Amino acid sequence: MRLVFRLARWLLILIVVAVIGVAATGFWYIRAVEPQVAGTVRLPGFAQPVEVVRDREGVAHIFAQSEEDGAAALGYAHAQDRLWQLDMNRRIANGRLAELVGPPGLETDRFLRTIGIRRTSEAIWARLDARTKSWLTAYARGVNAYLDNRPGPLPPEFYILGAPAPERWTEVDSIGWSLMMALDLGGNLNAEIMRLRLAQAGLSMQRIGEILPPYPGERWPDLPDYTALYRSLGAPTQRAAALIQPLGLGLEGVGSNNWVVSGARSETGKPLLANDPHLGLSAPALWYFARTTTPSGTVIGATLPGLPGVVLGRNDRIAWGFTNTGPDVQDLYIERVDPADPMRYQAPDGWRRFETVEEVIKVKGQPDVQLTVRISRNGPVISDGASRGATSAVPTGHALALKWTALSPDNLTIQAFGPMNRARNWTEFLSAVRDYAAPQQNMVYADVDGNIGFVAPGRVPVRKPENDLRGLFPAPGWDARYDWAGFIPFEDLPQEFNPARGYRITANERITPDGYAHFITSEWATPHRADRIAELLGQRDKHSIESFRLLQADHRSNAVREILPLLLAAPPAGERERQVIDGLRRFDGTMATDRAEPLIVTAWVRELTRLVYADELGPDLFRDYWDQRQVFMMGVLSNRDGQGAWCETRGAAQPTTCAALVTRALSLALDDLEKRYGADRTSWRWGVAHDARSEHRPFARVPALARVFDVRVPVPGDTYTVNVNRHTIRNEAEPFVSRHAASLRGIYDMADPERSLFMHSTGQSGLPTSGLYRNMAARWGEVRFIPMRTRRADIEREALGTLRIEPR
Repeated sequence: MRLVFRLARWLLILIVVAVIGVAATGFWYIRAVEPQVAGTVRLPGFAQPVEVVRDREGVAHIFAQSEEDGAAALGYAHAQDRLWQLDMNRRIANGRLAELVGPPGLETDRFLRTIGIRRTSEAIWARLDARTKSWLTAYARGVNAYLDNRPGPLPPEFYILGAPAPERWTEVDSIGWSLMMALDLGGNLNAEIMRLRLAQAGLSMQRIGEILPPYPGERWPDLPDYTALYRSLGAPTQRAAALIQPLGLGLEGVGSNNWVVSGARSETGKPLLANDPHLGLSAPALWYFARTTTPSGTVIGATLPGLPGVVLGRNDRIAWGFTNTGPDVQDLYIERVDPADPMRYQAPDGWRRFETVEEVIKVKGQPDVQLTVRISRNGPVISDGASRGATSAVPTGHALALKWTALSPDNLTIQAFGPMNRARNWTEFLSAVRDYAAPQQNMVYADVDGNIGFVAPGRVPVRKPENDLRGLFPAPGWDARYDWAGFIPFEDLPQEFNPARGYRITANERITPDGYAHFITSEWATPHRADRIAELLGQRDKHSIESFRLLQADHRSNAVREILPLLLAAPPAGERERQVIDGLRRFDGTMATDRAEPLIVTAWVRELTRLVYADELGPDLFRDYWDQRQVFMMGVLSNRDGQGAWCETRGAAQPTTCAALVTRALSLALDDLEKRYGADRTSWRWGVAHDARSEHRPFARVPALARVFDVRVPVPGDTYTVNVNRHTIRNEAEPFVSRHAASLRGIYDMADPERSLFMHSTGQSGLPTSGLYRNMAARWGEVRFIPMRTRRADIEREALGTLRIEPR
C-alpha cells in the first residue's frame, strides 16, 4: 500500500512538473516570439542608421536617411510583425499553397500557375526603371535582414503546420503580390463564365440579361446569339469554373467608397477627403499602417506586407484614396483546337501553335502534379488548369483562354507608388499614376493648397466597333472582330480637377458621363452607396471630420428601403407573419446591430431569391451563383418588362405568382430564424447573426484554431450600405456573417494633416498572442479611429519603444 502511495506521489510530481514545464515554455514562447521594438540591432542591408519608433498602437514610424534605407526598414518591420502573412502572400502568388496545406490548396495553385502570376512578375521586373528596382531591392534586403538575423522563434503557424522557415524574399515576390491585388479586384472573368454556364443550362440571352442586369437606366446592347457554340463547350467551361470558384471573384457588393470636398464645403476652408476600401476581411488585416520619413519627405498610411511604400494615405502636402473602377479588362476567348493536334489552334490568319510552359506543383503528402500550360495569342488557356472534372488527356475541340491587362509585361503599376508617395501637387500626382495599369482605380485627391481632383488611371482595352459581344460573353478567338484595338489614352480616362460642384464621390458606380467616347464596362456596381453618400453630403453646407465619420458609419440601406414596400404588399400566411409585417411597416432600413428587423428582412429576401430562381438555374449553378441580386429582384417583383415570369415555378401543378412566393418566403425565413435563434423574436439581434469575421489563412477552416486566430466583432449594415458589411447568403451555415467590409478607413484634413485619422480591421501584429493582434477590431466595428500623426514628439510621448538599426 505504501508503494502505491509512493508511486502516486511521484506520478503527481511528474504531472505538476510537466504542467509547469508546459506553462513555462508557453510563457517563454509568448515573450520570445514578440518582435524587438526597442534597443539597437546591427543588420546587413542598411547603408546608414535608421530609427523605427512604434507608437502605442504599434504603428511603425521610420526615420531614414535615404529612400532605400526607408524601404529596407519597412521590409524589416513587415517581417517582424507579419512574417506568416508575408510567407502566405508569397505562396499564394507563386502558386505554392499545396506545399503547405496539401490538396485543399491545389486548385488555387493550378489557377495561379496557369495564368502565370510568377511568370508575369518576372517579365515586369525586367522592364521597371532603375529607381523602382532599387526600391524593391532595398525592401527585399530589409525582409531578409530579419530572416537571417531573427532572434526568436517563428510565429505559431509555422509549428502547427510543420512549415519550413521562410525562404529569402525577392523583388519578384513583391510584384507578384501586387498582381494578386489586381486579381482580387477583377470580377469580369467570373461574370463571363457565369453567362456562359447560364447559356449552357438553356437560359435565353434575354433571361441571362435579366439575372445579370445592366446598370440602372441602361439597356444591354443587341448581342449575337452564340448559345449553340456555348453549349458545345461543356468540359472546358466546367474546368474553368472549377478553377475560379474557390477564389470568390466578382462578388456582388464588393467595392469601396471615397469622396472629397473642397474648402468651400468644409468648416476649415480646406479640403477633406474620406476613403474606405471594401475587401475580404482577414486576420491579421490586409493592411499594415506605417510612416516613412526620408530626405524625399514624409508619407504615412496603409501599406501592404510584401510591398514597399504607402498605397493609401498622405504625405505632408497631399492625400489620396482609391475605389475600384471595375473595368472590363478580362476577356475570355474560345480557341478552336485542331482535332489532329492539340498543340495547334485557329487564329484569324490560320493555324498557330500554342506556346507551352511546364509547371510542377508540389503537394504535401502526395506526388507532385505536372501541369502543361498552353498559351494562345490571347493568353493562357485556363480550361487546362483544373483537376476537378478533367481527364488525364489533353482536351480537344475547344479551349478557353484569358486575356487580362494585368498579365502584360508592361504592366508597370508598382512603378507608380514611389512617385505617388513623393508627389507634392496635382501635376506630380497625375504624372505618377500614368504608370498605374491594373487594377483601374477611382482616385480622389486633395492638397494643402486647397485643390481637389479625381482620376481613374488604368489600362482599359479599346474594343472595335464591330465587337458585338462588348466583353460580356466569351468570344471566338479565331474572329479578328473581337481582338483588342489598343488602350484608352491616359488623357481620355475620366478625370477632373477642382470641379465647380465642390466635391467628388465614387462608390464603384458608373463614373462616365453621358456621351463619354470610350467603353469602360457594362458592369458598374449598383448606385445604392453612391446615392446615399450624395444624399448625406447634401444635407450639410459644410462638413467636418466628425460629419465624415458619421457618413462612413451610416448603415441605412437604400436597397432595403426600395424592396421592402414590394415585400410588404404580399398577404401574410398567418398570424405570426401578420405580426412581423406590421412591425416592419415602421422599419426605415437602418441595419443596426441591436434590432431584429434587419435580420428578418435579410432572411426574407434570402428565401425569396431561392424560390425565384433556384429552379431555373438548377442545383449546381444555384449553389455557385446564389446571391441577393438586388437589381434583378427589383425587376422581378415589379414585373419590369415581364420579368415577373421568373416567379413561375418549373414543374408546379398550378401557376405561381410573385406575391405567393413572397408570402411563402416570409414563412420559410421565420422558420429558419426560429431554428437558429429561438422562437422569441424580441430577442433576435442583427449584430448576433451579422458579425464581421476577419478570417485567418488557413486556420479559419479549422474550427478549434479559428476560435484563436479569427477576429470577430458585431457590425451593422449590409451589402448596400455606406458602412458595408457584406454577408454571403449562399453560406447555409452562416448566411448572415460579414466577410467583406471596409478593410480600412481614413479621413484626411488638409487644413492640418496632423488631424487626419485612420483605422483598419484587426491590429498591427500578426501574432494571436499579442495585445496588438485584435486591439483595433472593436473600434473599427464602431467606426472609431486612431490619429495619423507624424510629429515625432507626439509619437514618442506614448511610444512602445524606439529600435535603432545600425549598419553591419
